[in-house]
Amino acid sequence: MKNLRPLLLLLMLPVFLSAQKSIDTWTNGVDQLLKTYVVDGRIDYAGIKDDPQLGSLVTQLADLKPADQSSAFAKTFYINAYNVLVIYAAASNYPLNSVQEVSGFFERNKYSVSGKKYTLNAFEKDFMFKKYPDPRLHFVLVCGAVGCPPITNFAYRADQLENQLDAQTRAALNDPGFISLNGNTATISKIFQWYNTDFGGGKKDILNYINQYRDSAIPASASIGYSTYDWSLNDQRTVGQSAATQSANAFRYVVSATIPKGQIELKVFNNLFTQRTASNLEDLDARSTFNTTTISALYGVNQRFNLGVDLKYRRTLNSGIPSDALDVFGSLEGPTGRTGITGIGPRIRWAPIPEWSGFSLQSTFTFAVGDNLEGTADQPFIDWNNNIFWTQFFYDKSIGTRFSFFAELDVIWEDIGDADRVTFPATVIFSYFPDKKVTLYTLAGYAPTLTPDFDYFHQLGLGTKYQVTRRFEIELLYTRFQTKFVKSLNGNAGTYNLGLRFTL
Repeated sequence: MKNLRPLLLLLMLPVFLSAQKSIDTWTNGVDQLLKTYVVDGRIDYAGIKDDPQLGSLVTQLADLKPADQSSAFAKTFYINAYNVLVIYAAASNYPLNSVQEVSGFFERNKYSVSGKKYTLNAFEKDFMFKKYPDPRLHFVLVCGAVGCPPITNFAYRADQLENQLDAQTRAALNDPGFISLNGNTATISKIFQWYNTDFGGGKKDILNYINQYRDSAIPASASIGYSTYDWSLNDQRTVGQSAATQSANAFRYVVSATIPKGQIELKVFNNLFTQRTASNLEDLDARSTFNTTTISALYGVNQRFNLGVDLKYRRTLNSGIPSDALDVFGSLEGPTGRTGITGIGPRIRWAPIPEWSGFSLQSTFTFAVGDNLEGTADQPFIDWNNNIFWTQFFYDKSIGTRFSFFAELDVIWEDIGDADRVTFPATVIFSYFPDKKVTLYTLAGYAPTLTPDFDYFHQLGLGTKYQVTRRFEIELLYTRFQTKFVKSLNGNAGTYNLGLRFTL
């Protein structure tokens, strides 16, 4: 058998050389791509997403496999493969503010590498770090975010790998954006918190590891804090923005943004409108209340086009004074109260012009459900008898790190084929972000209605949103409301709004 071993190795040599040659060709393609689209650690996603070479490199990964899995050659190949897959995943969903906007970016979506399918997390943690337990990988594997070590504009090479790993680790650990020392306090990247066992586990072990590569060592007595990880996309288009601006925009939900490909958005929005009117100019003696619950589901067909459905459920109550707006949630019987589903229909959200960041439109066609929705002698008005077509134009613009401006212009065509009321609501919102989870905003809106007898409404409001998690948001809004009809009767009106938003 020993005599056969050299012969077997000789027979296998062409296979090894062929596999290496294919991977060398692939690596040259990666190197060319990075040199074209990476500058100072930032990627030109707008350009690379349309380059067919990127998709070709990802497709080739399925069949490429190093002959010797324990070699530096194999380790280098998998580093380059992981980085290409992250770029491809981000570019496939571009434009976006953060990879965390893409449902399942690291945990769900799978890619073929060397004949096996992996999620990005599984490829990195379950395969690469188990096969190559080298902490320096944390400084060469990219994550598509500003907070991770910057991507190089070259591919890694087996004959240079050790020097490249050391150089990238040294560059990261001397970067003040990655590790900073203020007095006796060191603020370090969250990578050392998330993967502390890879660096020894304890504070002393982590500092010892860092100081191997630091030009100026961190004292052993220094206290350690972890910086906020910046998940905003490492995109060349955001170079002019501060990290704080990018991070805030990447986290908050932007109404004008389409949801990413494959993501599902569920919204429940409850609007309670109540008005008090008078039969004369002295007494308020009547109240009309509508509670409208809209349930919406939206699916990301691709990065710029979403498709979904809306369902509208209403409760209405006409009552005398004294009464309370919350009475609409009580028993609704007789000629003063009514409840039921009044509409259902498709919705689309579309960002038609990629270059117009922050702009999109949304259209909903609601089919009327039910009979005599406009009321009879025995039932009050609850909705229009005929269908409704509603188109909204959104525009959102960040102002520095803490503020944003939002504008919306709508066209609402109600009771199509009968009254044909067309209303043009215009709304502006100024928002303030005291932190990443809280939004405070003020709202103003005006809406003229084209009917034989001109009508209008206007409103002013205050609202807040709280981002409980990246997938769950709560919104509260109050508006002071006025209509031509209410004003003519010396009345007043307002809305109370509660919104819940989930993403899957």
